[in-house]
Amino acid sequence: MGFFSAARQGRKDDAELGKGLWRRAHDRFHRGLDRFHQVLEGVEDDQLYAELVEIANELAALLQRVRVVCMEAQRRAPSEGLDIPAALADVHRSLSKAGNSLATTAEAAAMLRLAVGPVPVGAASVRRRAEAVFQQVEDAERQLRGE
Repeated sequence: MGFFSAARQGRKDDAELGKGLWRRAHDRFHRGLDRFHQVLEGVEDDQLYAELVEIANELAALLQRVRVVCMEAQRRAPSEGLDIPAALADVHRSLSKAGNSLATTAEAAAMLRLAVGPVPVGAASVRRRAEAVFQQVEDAERQLRGE
């Protein structure tokens, strides 16, 4: 992304996500995805790489859903700071958990990348951690709908 497109995206993010809590939740999730994709670059085993790419693509598809949740949360409870609005505390908690789980998913992928020899169960540990991310994003969406 060039300088001007990054600046334009930053202004768009400020308008849609604010500069506080919801922007931070979105950006943290985005950084977790970036880390996961960086881990992929060092995977030499073709079968493991294929499994991890599939997981990475599924996780990347969540980014738009996280953005929608954060945009709606910003619309309902605008945030320029780090105070968590009581009405949306559960939404924030689920988004925070999703960001944390995504970081541990990237960490699990990195551990597999560093494994010596073939990995007998493939990316099963990464898949398990990714399932937590999917569930937490779904929880945030459900809580935002008031279910």
